[in-house]
Amino acid sequence: MFHATQTSVSANTIGNAGRTIAAEASATVSLTGAQQNELLRALSREELIAMFADLELVPLQAGKHLFDIGDKMDYAFFPTNAIISLQYVTEEGGATEIAVVGREGVVGVSMYETERANCSAVVQTSGYGYRVRASVLRNAFFSGGALAQQLMRHTSALFAQLAQTVAGVRHGSIEQRLCRWLLERLDRSLSNELKVTQEMIANMLGVRRESITCSAGKLQEEGLIVYRRGTVTVIDRAGMERRAGGCYTPA
Repeated sequence: MFHATQTSVSANTIGNAGRTIAAEASATVSLTGAQQNELLRALSREELIAMFADLELVPLQAGKHLFDIGDKMDYAFFPTNAIISLQYVTEEGGATEIAVVGREGVVGVSMYETERANCSAVVQTSGYGYRVRASVLRNAFFSGGALAQQLMRHTSALFAQLAQTVAGVRHGSIEQRLCRWLLERLDRSLSNELKVTQEMIANMLGVRRESITCSAGKLQEEGLIVYRRGTVTVIDRAGMERRAGGCYTPA
């Protein structure tokens, strides 16, 4: 069983019971809070404030499925400190990770109303995110402007990540793919400590657990990581990047 990183974040506290709903919403959705997501931070102050009426701060618990293959995507999610795994699930129930999204991006964007999800989005590391109706993003996209440009840039970056994942599966060793997998989480984490299990990593990479055990042991012997049950601490990031080789490009 995968134990996700539990990370607390600073957020404005909801007011006393006597406060109005409008006041509570104002306290929850703040400029500082929304800017924890890098895509939202790229917007101008005025553009971001204009979105406040449509944004909702929500907790994202590890293991929660935001949507699955074939689902209608009613909402898009802008993670702040949560990490979301995009997975392809076979008819037999096997899941393989194809991409990962954290505070740099968004998941659940649909460009037309009848669009269905072509992958599953599963919260891998607990945290928070801002939820917005997919229809709101569609309208913003087709209206043009800064948000539309950021969505296109993120889509391009996501395709690049997918291509890198495919190339890694085809040409990378298990150790290189393990380094890439850990580095991708490190890019989206608030510390160098990752709460993951070997079983979880093996499932996401589509390899045997024994292979991950062996590879993690080698990385630890080289002084790149420290592995204790359920926790991986990266102590030499530069060395990890060199070890990953062409399998990894910084997010």
